[in-house]
Formats: sequence, C-alpha cells, structure tokens
Amino acid sequence: AKCQCKVVPRERTNCGYPGISAVECKKIGCCFNASIPSVPWCYSPKPKKVRKMCPNDPYSRINCGHPAIKPRECTKKGCCFRPHPAGVPWCFYHRVVEE
Repeated sequence: AKCQCKVVPRERTNCGYPGISAVECKKIGCCFNASIPSVPWCYSPKPKKVRKMCPNDPYSRINCGHPAIKPRECTKKGCCFRPHPAGVPWCFYHRVVEE
C-alpha cells in the first residue's frame, strides 16, 4: 500500500542493491523514491497495520473454548465471547484485519 512507503528519508532501510531500478525494487516488495540523494532509494515499507476484531458472522467462528465456558474465562484466554446463536461456538478467536 502507498501509505506503507511514507517513511521519513533518514529512517529508510535499504532493500535493494546499488543501481536497482524502480521496477525491480517494487517487484521484490520494496518502495522506490529517488527524489532525495544520499538515502536509500529502494527501501523497506512500514509494516502493515492490523487490528483484532470479533467476526460478525457467527458461522465463521473458530472455537476457542469448551462447552459451558464462562465469559470471563473466555476473554482471559484472549478470545471473543457472544452467547448466541445456538449451534455455533460462543467463545471464539479474533480475526486479524488490515487497516
């Protein structure tokens, strides 16, 4: 993503080799910006931002507990708890989504 390439020039980490082209640089998953001399032009992107969320679709839940688990016990394990609907896990893992 473009926002991952917004790295302060002095904080750029070299990702290529001397004389690498913009095409080659991007092909290996790096950012390219040749507008500032004396800093890497082909550099590593910022890591993707992710966040945990409890999935809305009850049928996509992945079980994180056991039958009759208490809400506090579930959340202590770092999982989501929603006691509905019947027939699906009530204690289930978060889903990680990119921001």
